[in-house]
Amino acid sequence: MKHSRLIAIVAIVAVVAIAFGSCAKKEEAPKPAAIDKNSVFITVASGPTSGLYYPIGGGFGSVIANDIGFRSSVQSTGASVENINLILNKKAEIAIVMSDAVLQAYDAFGAFQGQEPKKNLRGLMSLYPNYVQLVTTEASGIKTFADLKGKRVGVGAPNSGVEVNARLMFEAHGMTYDDIRPDYLNYGEAIDQMRNGLVDAAFVTSGIPNSTVMDLGTTNKIRIIPIEGEGMKNLQEKYPFFTASVIPAGTYNNAADINTATIMNILIVQKDLSDEVVYMMTKGFFENISKIQDTHSAAKKHINLETALDGMVVPLHPGAARYYKEIGKLK
Repeated sequence: MKHSRLIAIVAIVAVVAIAFGSCAKKEEAPKPAAIDKNSVFITVASGPTSGLYYPIGGGFGSVIANDIGFRSSVQSTGASVENINLILNKKAEIAIVMSDAVLQAYDAFGAFQGQEPKKNLRGLMSLYPNYVQLVTTEASGIKTFADLKGKRVGVGAPNSGVEVNARLMFEAHGMTYDDIRPDYLNYGEAIDQMRNGLVDAAFVTSGIPNSTVMDLGTTNKIRIIPIEGEGMKNLQEKYPFFTASVIPAGTYNNAADINTATIMNILIVQKDLSDEVVYMMTKGFFENISKIQDTHSAAKKHINLETALDGMVVPLHPGAARYYKEIGKLK
């Protein structure tokens, strides 16, 4: 009898042990495959050398190569729209873009009207706000947006983020390019032409202060035309990703704050990029964030963990989401 009872107890213990072991195995998360860092090459699509994207992109490239350990290069580009196409065509792995251009690509409107929606774009982190800076000189006589009628206006390189943005500004003010003489120049070129008297005004959609605008101020008395009133109201009603903000007094020797619109810059990747690679980059960027912040005052002020998901208009890449969940930023 005792022998039978002992056998029964041993059998019960064995069953419990097997069940517990089975549960434990189920709860163990699969370990990601080890990454051979030397086999990973990350191209960072940035922007023109005259703007903020290029030095900030350089900061990301430096962290990728020197701290994360992947091979990397930073590519000077025409910025947002070109960068989106580089990501879609897998000619770059990571890119800085304006969120309005990304949303237009994702939902196929605006600059991407008539195309298939680009649903394979994914977000990694938000960066800093771009300020719509409609730059002119006091000598031009331009004081309001409506004064642009008949003027020579640098609207940005064709289909660049700046040019996409400029079209939205004209739409919000009840105008089109037919009301002006558009010059499809990037803002560095447009500012040079303004200095030579060949352009009357230029759209500079970037962080502040912009070094190109500051440089113009050394030879000309500059004026930043406000985006406000009915124009700003129309803009936000149709495109709520724009935020009303101000260019603070003193930014360009301006005596008072200047009302304008801002839009967030974000870092995007291709949906198919390895989850583990994106996780390692996201983690590496925030663990070395000071090196990225040191590239420009706009980066120092705005690029941080607190605002990392602000203005994110496309889904997060699973690798980025994993990091944000790990640190409690995302549920």
